[in-house]
Amino acid sequence: MRKEDKNVIIEQIASQLKEYAHFYLTDIETLNAEKTSELRRACFKEDIKLMVVKNTLLKQALESLEGDFSPLYDSLKGATSIMFSNTGNAPAKLIKKVAKDKEVPALKAAYVEESFYVGKENLDALVAIKSKNELIGDVIGLLQSPAKNVISALQSGGSLLHGVLKTLSEK
Repeated sequence: MRKEDKNVIIEQIASQLKEYAHFYLTDIETLNAEKTSELRRACFKEDIKLMVVKNTLLKQALESLEGDFSPLYDSLKGATSIMFSNTGNAPAKLIKKVAKDKEVPALKAAYVEESFYVGKENLDALVAIKSKNELIGDVIGLLQSPAKNVISALQSGGSLLHGVLKTLSEK
């Protein structure tokens, strides 16, 4: 491959890394063509982009970006594919669903919510990660619950007071 072609591919990978907030490094080497096509279709349905890359080109693309991605470099062995997503836990859920009893696709590493997860033992933790929007929703729900409790107490107290006054007036 010519150096110009490699530079174009490195730029493409780097632009994908910039475009998506989260990415997973996986190993899908042992999948046959049919299973790979099924995985690509599943990725498309979940709004995940799947790209097979050469490790050296991916490393050069990571080095060209701002930030330190060196914790991922040890995972760049064997066949590597990247799953890009804007939802942090979507690729992890897909990997868990597709892999089931098999070991493929196998998680090598992930960059999610500005943190590194290296090794397939982190898959369950990645599935449980909430997105930023889910966390904001949880915080808003927690902030609203005391106000809701006060309002419901006032409303129930008002009907209770009304009931007591009505009973007293009838006597």
